[in-house]
Amino acid sequence: MRRYFNSGKRALVGLRRFRRNDQLVLGLLSTIVGAIGGLAAIAFRTVIDTIQFFGFGSAPDQIASAAASLEWWHVLAVPTFGGLLVGLFVYRFMPEGRPQGVAHVIEAAALRGGQMSLMVGVRAALVSAASIGFGASVGREGPVVHLGASLASWTAQVLHLDRSRTRTLLGCGVAAAVAASFNAPIAGVFFALEVVVGHYALSAFAPIVIAGVFGTLISRMHYGDFPAFVLPQAHSIGTVWEFPAFMLLGLVSALAAVLFMRSIIFSEGVFRRFPGPVWIRPALGGLAVGLMALVFPQVLGVGYGATDAALQERYGLWLLLALVVAKTAATGISIGSGFGGGVFSPSLFVGAMVGGAYGIIAGSAFPDLASSHGAYTIIGMAAVAGAVLGAPISTILIVFEMTGDYALTIALMIATAIASVTVQQVGIPSFFIGQLQRRGVKLTEGHETRLLADIKIRSLLDRNYATVPAEAPLAEVRKALVQAPFAELMVIDGHGALLGTITFADFTDSFFDTSKDEKFTARDVARVNPPLLLADDSLGRAIEVFRECGEAHIPVVDSKDDRKLLGLAHEHETMAAYHRTLMAARAEERGEAASRFPERP
Repeated sequence: MRRYFNSGKRALVGLRRFRRNDQLVLGLLSTIVGAIGGLAAIAFRTVIDTIQFFGFGSAPDQIASAAASLEWWHVLAVPTFGGLLVGLFVYRFMPEGRPQGVAHVIEAAALRGGQMSLMVGVRAALVSAASIGFGASVGREGPVVHLGASLASWTAQVLHLDRSRTRTLLGCGVAAAVAASFNAPIAGVFFALEVVVGHYALSAFAPIVIAGVFGTLISRMHYGDFPAFVLPQAHSIGTVWEFPAFMLLGLVSALAAVLFMRSIIFSEGVFRRFPGPVWIRPALGGLAVGLMALVFPQVLGVGYGATDAALQERYGLWLLLALVVAKTAATGISIGSGFGGGVFSPSLFVGAMVGGAYGIIAGSAFPDLASSHGAYTIIGMAAVAGAVLGAPISTILIVFEMTGDYALTIALMIATAIASVTVQQVGIPSFFIGQLQRRGVKLTEGHETRLLADIKIRSLLDRNYATVPAEAPLAEVRKALVQAPFAELMVIDGHGALLGTITFADFTDSFFDTSKDEKFTARDVARVNPPLLLADDSLGRAIEVFRECGEAHIPVVDSKDDRKLLGLAHEHETMAAYHRTLMAARAEERGEAASRFPERP
């Protein structure tokens, strides 16, 4: 009997050790989240395909050819009716009456400790699936990322995980979703680390890799193992003299990326000024997209069919240039009017057309030096998409894995780097960061901003201070000041409200002149507008106030209205708390937060 008891006790101890080991816990959870993310990606595409079949009668990724064979009224009716349904659903059921996507995942990771709503995630996925299925010119990868992140966050909340593990699990959901969508496990991992988590520490890297692998395995079990785009031949660089052309393509791609993002901003502004009800806007956007589709059916949906045709060099120069303009306008109208969906697929489309057109022109100018324009198509895809997403590393890897063509590695990297840096240097943020900025969300310091905002000055109060009544004579003030901590007196009224402060500098020469002691009071010599902090001010706000005023000690009051004095905040204590917070953030990234820096209540 004792032997069984000891065995059970050892098993319980082992279970407790397992629960305390972050990497083992996250390793197990990452497999679960990876599988869930893969299944979610499959379900999302199935819903899109179903809606698309009933709307256009088309097979997956063949919406353009199907629309070309339909009556004109049918092509107009499907996106218009779909826009009406989407508009009503978003207006009624989505927070702030707008769709959600990757930008909300970035915000959750940086500012909300990885907290996302599962219900909102499912609703956002339905909005995006309907938008794509009814023909809106948007991508399906961003919505899958949002759905995978929502499922991962919900898992973390059910298990009551701390902030560090919640953010890591959020990255696992993102990696699984991207990997399953593109059949690109490496790209999924780096997208999650580069765009969402924001660091490459081993504590997050290993679980995210596991999740990406499992998401890929689930996808391959369902769809098979093959690239998203099957190229007719492997492309290679003809000569080193082509590199100036690749660098120039990077600049051209940067221009295309800027125009792509600006078209969305312009469209949002136009529809925002529309005098009718908000829920009608997607229907109007759908009608506009339908009108364009009568001439260029390639703009409907994610556009993978047209992108594949460009990669296989089936489009001529003028059609490529026309599709750059048409797809840019269609995507701007779709997102600006309120359809749900992402921008990755449309940016790949635009990049493919830009690269293909550029390759034809370059080949005509230098026929003996230029590679096939299919090679330039691949490079343009990565360059434009990398600049739009602000994630050049992930985009390069995604295009590699989507095309299976690694011969263009150097050219792809240099063009994407130049495009991304150029867009950044002209002061234009990536699409996701721009979305957040237009909503008033700032990610200047990312996760550290959230940590500083969590710490309130009331937790750093020093209640060891000296006060004097406002009507106290100077003799009393002089005596109290000599004995006051930090050589500073707080002048208060009968209700404990702060009226001002007194230091030796406020006395000047009158400190030693006792002839006027009966004429003046504490109120007369006090500094009536000293720097103040509120008890609910954040640590970040306190640091700003200390830097601006140059004081070593600042009174803390409960509110600006009654100014009831609660204590003092000291610069050295504030900076020490700032240092501890940053050290905790660094340790959290290394996976040391649980043992060295316990989670704050």
